[in-house]
Amino acid sequence: MTKDILFLLPKSFTDANHPDKLFYCPHCLPIEGALASFKDQLHDLDVRHEEFPRPRQNVIALAGEDNQSLPLLVLGKGRTTSHKTGEYNGRQLVAGSAPILAALAELYGIPVSH
Repeated sequence: MTKDILFLLPKSFTDANHPDKLFYCPHCLPIEGALASFKDQLHDLDVRHEEFPRPRQNVIALAGEDNQSLPLLVLGKGRTTSHKTGEYNGRQLVAGSAPILAALAELYGIPVSH
């Protein structure tokens, strides 16, 4: 069984279409908060920060070209969650901050959102 992999954008990044601005991903930020708050429960999660421009080859390799939007949780082979939003090559995918946080609660025992 392989580890679950969480793909996020960097905490801050640039966009070539807006070279004078620095950005953050509003969908990744709540997950970054959970990672910082619940380190003990999430220490086995493989967290990878991918750059903003596409194509995101590391994501494509594990989730397919149609699943490059981040944040994205790619479950290890054989792992399942009731919060899956897709599947690629036998691995369940969870896209979006709310479903990812719910999956992390289910799989790793972090608190659930109220």
